[in-house]
Amino acid sequence: MFKQMLSEKQAKWESYKKEGSERMAELADVFSGVKPLTRVEKNENLQAWFREISKQIMSLNYDDSTAAGRKTVQLIQALEEVQEFHQLESNLQVCQFLADSRKFLHQMIRTINIKEEVLITMQIVGDLSYAWQLIDSFTSIMQESIRATPSMVTKLRATFLKLVSALDMPLLRINQANSPDLLSVSQYYSGELVSYVRKVLQIIPESMFTSLLKIIKLQTHDIVEVPTRLDKDKLRDYAQLGPRYEVAKLTHAISIFTEGILMMKTTLVGIIKVDPKQLLEDGIRKELVKRVALALHRGLIFNPKAKPSELMSKLKDMAATMGGFHRSFEYIQDYVNIYGLKIWQEEVSRIINYNVEQECNNFLRTKIQDWQSIYQSTHIPIPKFAPVDESVTFIGRLCREILRITDPKVACYIDQLNTWYDMKTHQEVTNSRLFSEIHAALGTFGLNGLDRLLCFMIVKELQNFLSMLQKTVLHDKGVHEALKSLMKSVSPLKGIVANSVKVYSTAAAKTQKIWGGYLDAIMKVGQMQILRRQIANELNYSCRFDSKHLAAALENLNTAILADIEAHYQDPSLPCPKEDNTLLYEITAYLEAAGIHNPLNKIYITTKRLPYFPIVNFLFLISQLPKLQYSKNLGMVCKKPADPVDWPPLVLGLLTLLKQFHSRYTEQFLVLIGQFIRSTMEQCTSQKVPEMPADVVGALFFLEDYVRYTKLPRRVVEAHVPNFIFDEFRTVL
Repeated sequence: MFKQMLSEKQAKWESYKKEGSERMAELADVFSGVKPLTRVEKNENLQAWFREISKQIMSLNYDDSTAAGRKTVQLIQALEEVQEFHQLESNLQVCQFLADSRKFLHQMIRTINIKEEVLITMQIVGDLSYAWQLIDSFTSIMQESIRATPSMVTKLRATFLKLVSALDMPLLRINQANSPDLLSVSQYYSGELVSYVRKVLQIIPESMFTSLLKIIKLQTHDIVEVPTRLDKDKLRDYAQLGPRYEVAKLTHAISIFTEGILMMKTTLVGIIKVDPKQLLEDGIRKELVKRVALALHRGLIFNPKAKPSELMSKLKDMAATMGGFHRSFEYIQDYVNIYGLKIWQEEVSRIINYNVEQECNNFLRTKIQDWQSIYQSTHIPIPKFAPVDESVTFIGRLCREILRITDPKVACYIDQLNTWYDMKTHQEVTNSRLFSEIHAALGTFGLNGLDRLLCFMIVKELQNFLSMLQKTVLHDKGVHEALKSLMKSVSPLKGIVANSVKVYSTAAAKTQKIWGGYLDAIMKVGQMQILRRQIANELNYSCRFDSKHLAAALENLNTAILADIEAHYQDPSLPCPKEDNTLLYEITAYLEAAGIHNPLNKIYITTKRLPYFPIVNFLFLISQLPKLQYSKNLGMVCKKPADPVDWPPLVLGLLTLLKQFHSRYTEQFLVLIGQFIRSTMEQCTSQKVPEMPADVVGALFFLEDYVRYTKLPRRVVEAHVPNFIFDEFRTVL
C-alpha cells in the first residue's frame, strides 16, 4: 500500500494543489460581486487577498519539499485567521470553501512527507528472516486456532505472505550479482515455505479424519442399511434418528473445515502459486495414506503358531476396515468438493504398489530406494514401518502366511475343488474363497501385487534350484555314472528297453540321495504357480464382472496381436511390433492386471544348456511315482503323510522348470516317459501280469495332466504312447 502511495505521490500532490487554488479563485470571484452568492457583499480587499492566496498555492514547488511544506503551513494559518477576523463564519458556503481548501493543503503536507526512507524503515522493522526457524514453535498455536475456528485460515494467509519476506535475505546478493542461480534458489526456499504452509494446514485434514472415523464407526456398526422393501410399522426402527443426527453433525463440522481452507484465496508463496483447493486435496490424500497404511500394517500381522490360521479372519476384518474407509470417503466427497473415488483408487494403489516394490527389493541386487520410487512422494509420503518378521511389509507377511498354510508338505491340493486339505487330519485348510477375501480387502491392486511378489519368489526358487543342480547333481561322480549308463540302456529312445523294471529301479536307487532337495524346490515352484493361477482366475472373474468392456477389448487386442505375430513368422514381409515398440510390454501389464494370462507359459529365468537335463527330470518323476497312489475320488494322492508328495504342485513345478529351457528338452522328457510306459507294459505282457502297474498309471496320469495344463493338443503325447494304452488306462480308472 505504501509503495502505491509513493508511486502516486506527485500526481496526488498536484491534484490537491490544483483543487485548493481553484477554491481560492472561486472565493475571490464571490467577493467581486459578480458571482451571485446569497447575501455576500462586494469586498475588493478580500477579493484581492483570495486571488493572491490562489497564486501562492499555485506557486508551491513539488521539488523543494521543505520550502513547500513551510509555506503550506503558513497558508493554512492565514486561512484560519481570515475566517476569524472578517466574521465569515456567518456564511456557511464561504466557510465550507475555506474548510475544503484547508483540507487540501493538509493533504498536500501529508503527501509531501511520504518518503522512501519510511519504506526502508518498514522493511527493517518487518524483516522476518530471523523467524525462519523460530516460526515452527508457533505451529501448534496456529493449528489449535484453526481447529477452534476454521475461518482463521484467512488471517493466517497474511502470516504466510509475511514469511515470504524471509526469502529476501538469502536472495539479495544473488539478485545483485545477476546470478543465473536466482531461480533455482528461489524455487528451493519457496518449496520449503510451501511445505511449512502444508504442515500448518494439515490440521484441517487431520480434524476432518477424526470426524470421519466417528462417521465410519456409526455407518459400519450403528446405522442399519434400509432395505428396498420395508413394512410401515418398522419405519421408526430404521429411521435411527439419533445416529443419523450425529452423522449430520459430524458432516457439517467437516464441511466447515473445508470452507475454512477454501476461503484462503490463491496465494503466491515466493515463486510458487499455492491453490487452497489443491492444498486441501493433498492434505486429505496425506491423511488418507497415513491411516490406510497404518491399518494395513496393523491388520495383517499373523501368528504362525495359531491353529487354525488367522488368515481368513484377519482378511475379513481388513475388508471391513477398508470398506468403512471407502464408504465414508464416498459419502464425504460431495461435502468437501473432491473426486473421492479417484483419490481413493490412486492412493490405495500407490500404497500397495510401494509396499510390493519394497518387498521385492529383497530379491534385487540393485535396490529401488525411496527417492527413486515412482510411488513415493515428498508431499504425500507413504509411511514405512519397522518389520515384525522376515517380511519387510504387510504384503510379504500375507504372501508368506498363504505359502505357510498351503505348503505341499502339510497340505494336499485337490484341483477339481480348488481346495487345500490337511494331509494328516483331512480337514479343509483353505479354498478359492481366500482370493475373493484378498480382493475384498486389498482390491485388484493387492491381488496384482501379490502375483508380482510370487513371480519374484519363483525366480529366486528357480535360480537356487539351478545352482543346486549344477553344484550337487552334475558334479556328483556316482550320479554322473548312473545317468551315463541309463542313457546307454534307453538308447535308441524310440525303441523298447529290455528288462526295463530292473534298469529303471537301479538308476533310481543310485540317484536316491539327490531327490530330497529336488522335490522341495519343484513343489515350492508348483505351489506358487497354483496360487498364481488362482489369483489370475479371481482377477479375470472380477474384471469380466466389473469391467466387461475392458475385458473384451483386452482379449480381442491380445488375440489380434498374437495373430499378427504368428502371421509375421509365416511371412516376414507382414508387419510385427519392433523391439523398440513398447506395445507388448504395456499390454502385458494390462493383461496381467485383468488375469488374462497363463502363469505356466511364463519364462521366469534365462538358462544355459545343461547335460542330462531331460533324463534327470524323468528319473526324478519315476522315483516319486512309488510314493503316490490312485484314488477314484481324488486322483493321485500321497500314500504316507510321513513322506509327503502332493501331485498338482509336482506336475506344475516340473512343467514350469521345463518351460525355462529349450522345447527340445521337453520333447526328450516326453519321449522318455513314453518309452518307460511302453517298456513296462511290454514286460508286464510278456510276464502275463493282468493289471496295469501303478507306476504306469502315474506316468499316464502325468501325461494327461500335462496336456490339460499346457492346453496342447492330445497328439503331442499320443506320438509317444499308443492310443490303445490310453484307452486301457481310462478303463482301469
